[in-house]
Amino acid sequence: MKQQQNYSDAELIQGCINCNRLYQERLYARFSAKMFAICLRYARDYHSAEDILQEGFIKVYQNIQKFRNEGSFEGWLRRIFVNTAIEHYRRSTPMYPILEVTQAESEMVREEVVENLAAADMMKMIQSLSPGYRTIFNLYVIEGYSHKEIADMLGISEGTSKSQLARARYLLQEKVKQLNQYSEQAYV
Repeated sequence: MKQQQNYSDAELIQGCINCNRLYQERLYARFSAKMFAICLRYARDYHSAEDILQEGFIKVYQNIQKFRNEGSFEGWLRRIFVNTAIEHYRRSTPMYPILEVTQAESEMVREEVVENLAAADMMKMIQSLSPGYRTIFNLYVIEGYSHKEIADMLGISEGTSKSQLARARYLLQEKVKQLNQYSEQAYV
């Protein structure tokens, strides 16, 4: 069996700048799984995530010469895929005015339920959120953007970003409470 050569990021970048399909394939093979995970967090379903992934890689190949070797190449890729997911969200989701929500009351959830919550289960819960809540939750909690940055990206107010995040957290907490209640019934 022929062993594949491990190319450095710099070699992959230069090969892609030269439009060499081998380097493009290697770049895709190296980063597609990680970038697909990002796409899944923002997409409404698996097929939409695939579309975002393909769109993102097209943008990468078209703009790779713009990478300035400032920071990590993977970080640069992540930003392209997050922005592509946001563009996809904007195109596919009509924007409706959202009323500010008050702070939701929080109840304690049994720790063992949260500890036993698999990452896949949490992903399903996040996927079940409406596109607006899911996008803001991902941008704020997972990607680490500020409410101001989110507001600028999505063309909404900071208050809307904050209220949608609060609502997303409330809805996720309700889903965890439901698991908690189910877990308590199982122990009885």
